[in-house]
Amino acid sequence: MLGPVILAASRSDKMRRFVSAAPGTKQVVARFIAGESVDDVVPIVQELSDRGLEVTLDVVGEDITTVEQSYAARDAYLELIGRLKELGLGERAEMSVKLSMFGQSLENGHELALANVRPVVEAAAEIGTTVTLDAEDHTTLDSMFAIHEELRKTHPQTGCVIQAYLFRTEDDARRLAANGSRVRIVKGAYKEPASVAIQDKPEIDKAYVRIMKILMDGEGYPMIGSHDPRLISVGQELARRAGRKLDEYEFQMLYGIRSEEQHRLAAEGHRMRVYTAYGTDWYGYFMRRLAEKPANLLFFVRSILTKG
Repeated sequence: MLGPVILAASRSDKMRRFVSAAPGTKQVVARFIAGESVDDVVPIVQELSDRGLEVTLDVVGEDITTVEQSYAARDAYLELIGRLKELGLGERAEMSVKLSMFGQSLENGHELALANVRPVVEAAAEIGTTVTLDAEDHTTLDSMFAIHEELRKTHPQTGCVIQAYLFRTEDDARRLAANGSRVRIVKGAYKEPASVAIQDKPEIDKAYVRIMKILMDGEGYPMIGSHDPRLISVGQELARRAGRKLDEYEFQMLYGIRSEEQHRLAAEGHRMRVYTAYGTDWYGYFMRRLAEKPANLLFFVRSILTKG
């Protein structure tokens, strides 16, 4: 039951200050965050690519409050794309964006987020890659899906994310699969009420399997975002039953988690993409990683006690 408590703390400025100042924080953050700048993350992209892995890059910092910050987020992604172009890494690295970072929650936020993300999608396409729109809390999803649909009119490879714990997701999956969309499925990492989301973990896993089947049987490109060995195995079997070739779906895992498994899947010929986050405003992303797995929290607490 720690997960909901940690997710609530992810929105607390008081907890943000405490965690940021804790002696062991830097060591643990480095496990999940690839660095603070483009200069930090580009060598990691190159290293992962050399090992047969693909990457999706997330510039962290979705909790913005001004239009100027949304422009800065757009420009950070454009800078990243420029660096990838210089190094010829475009085909190995896509981008993941949170529309809240592009101004979705501000006044006229839907239009602002669309205006900010469009040049990022266009720049990504120019270097041979694409963008995936991350899912956030349930109140943002209608806007996210509408922006996704609009972007796909000119850039059909634009992807989006769906979350297995939401009751609406099976219907969303059917629509997206029929449309031929690139879709990443994850369990979900936001604190959601029982009125919109499944609360029981085994039931979330069952929903995840049902949604994977919908995606594998559909016309789109499934991206299985999970570290769970059982779900990975089920995903492989569903792909086989659907007659999918190894390049017609992919697995995705977070940077710093189950690295050996990432390399194993890649060595077997699977497309394996590493979700790699970087940036200075890491707190919200970091807290969601702690909430997802108790072992991550225990690792953090031990680090604080050791350094304290």
